[in-house]
Amino acid sequence: MEGMKKLPRREFLKRSGVMAAGVVLAGAGKPRWVVGANEKIVIGMIGPGGHGTELLQQFLTQKDIAVAYVCDPDANRRNQAASIVEKASGKGPKAVTDLRQVLDDKSVDAVIIATPDHWHAPATILACDAGKHVYVEKPCSHNIREGRLMVEAARRNKRVVQVGTQSRGAEYVRRAMQLLREGAIGDILVAKAWNSQLRRNIGKVQPSDPPVNLDFDLWIGPAPMVPYRSNMLPGSWRWFRDFGTGDIGNDGVHDIDIARWGLGVDTHPNTITAMGGKYFFDDDQQFPDTQYVAYEYAIGGRKKQLIYEQRIWSPYVQEGHENGNAFYGTQGMMILGKHIGWQLYGPGNELRDQMRGTLDGSLHHRNFLDAIKTGLQLYADIEDGHRSATLAHLGNIATAVGRVIHFDPQSERIENDDEANRLIRRQYRDGHWAVPKGV
Repeated sequence: MEGMKKLPRREFLKRSGVMAAGVVLAGAGKPRWVVGANEKIVIGMIGPGGHGTELLQQFLTQKDIAVAYVCDPDANRRNQAASIVEKASGKGPKAVTDLRQVLDDKSVDAVIIATPDHWHAPATILACDAGKHVYVEKPCSHNIREGRLMVEAARRNKRVVQVGTQSRGAEYVRRAMQLLREGAIGDILVAKAWNSQLRRNIGKVQPSDPPVNLDFDLWIGPAPMVPYRSNMLPGSWRWFRDFGTGDIGNDGVHDIDIARWGLGVDTHPNTITAMGGKYFFDDDQQFPDTQYVAYEYAIGGRKKQLIYEQRIWSPYVQEGHENGNAFYGTQGMMILGKHIGWQLYGPGNELRDQMRGTLDGSLHHRNFLDAIKTGLQLYADIEDGHRSATLAHLGNIATAVGRVIHFDPQSERIENDDEANRLIRRQYRDGHWAVPKGV
C-alpha cells in the first residue's frame, strides 16, 4: 500500500494473533485444563443438522480430534451424523438424543453446538459447568441476557468458548483489520454492514403432528411450548421469535461482527434506532425481511456509527458483494466481502491496496483446538461473540418498538423504556431443566 510498509506474511500472522479481538486465555505457565500436545481432543457434536453436518465434516478433517458423540432430537439426523463420523474415522460414535448424556461423560473434552439459536446459551452454560470447552455457532445467544450469562459461565469455569464467526480466522480479513487499526484510511467514523440476498417464501401452514423421527418436546427445550409446524423445521425456525433471531442474527451477524471489529469498538453502543418490517414476504415469518439499523457509540467524547442494512428479497448484490462491509475513514474507505476480499481507496477513490481470499472455516476450527491445547488466544472469544450478537438483538428490539432506544453498556439495560427493556430477556418453560440460572 502506498505510504505504508507491508509486513512479511510470517510477521503479519504473528502480530495479527496479538491484535485479534479475543482474550488471552492463559497467563504465565500452562493452563490446568490444557490437553497434551499429542493427545486427541474428545468431541461431542450437538445439533448435526444442516449447517451442523457441514461443521462436523470440517472438524473431522482435523487429525487430533475423536468424535465420541453425536446428539440430536431428530433420529434421522443423528444417525446420518454417526455414519459420517464412522466413515471418516473408522469408529462409530454414540448417537444420543439428550445433550445431558454427552455432558455427563467426563471423557468428553469439548462440544460443538450447532443447534437452533434458542439452545445456544442453555447448552453452552451447561457444557461449561460440566467442564467442557465449547465451539458454539452464531449468533451465540438468543437474547442479550443469555449472552452475558454465557460469558460468565466461560470465565467461572475457565473454559474456552469460541463463537462460529469464522471470518475472524481468515487471513485476508485479519489483514484488512490490521490496516484499519494502523490508520490506513484515517480515523474510521462509520462502518456499514449489509445483508442483501434472495430468501424463499416459507408459506402459511396450520399446526400438525411432528414426524415420528423427531422428539419435538426435547427440540423445544426451555423455550415456550408451541405447536409443530411443517414450515418451522428444518431450518426455517430462524424466522420464528421463540427459536431464532431473524436474518440479522443468522447471516447479518457475520457482517455486523466484521463492522464492529473494523470500527474498533470493544463495547456496546449507546443509542440505537431502526425501521423495518415484512415489506415483501407474505408468509409465517415473524422477523423483518427489510431492516435498517443505526447504532451510535460515544467513546471518550467521540462518536462513531455502525449501520446495518437488510434486504433478503433482493436478486442483486451491493458494492460487488451479496453480504459485505464498508469502512469510511477521514482519509479513505475500504470495501470488504468476506467471501471475495477487499479494496482500499484513498482520497478521490484512488485504489491503494487490495487482497483477495476465500473463506476457510478450518482455520477458525484449528484456532479453537489450539486454544484448548496450548492456551492460544481465540479468534472469536465468547465476549466478542456476545458484543456482536447484542447488536443483532438491539436491532430487533429497536425495530419491534419502533423508536430510538438508549442502552447502558455497563448494566446492559435499555434505559427509561420498560417495554424495550423487557425484550433483553425471553420467556421460558416453567421448571425446564435447561433454563439458565439468572435469566
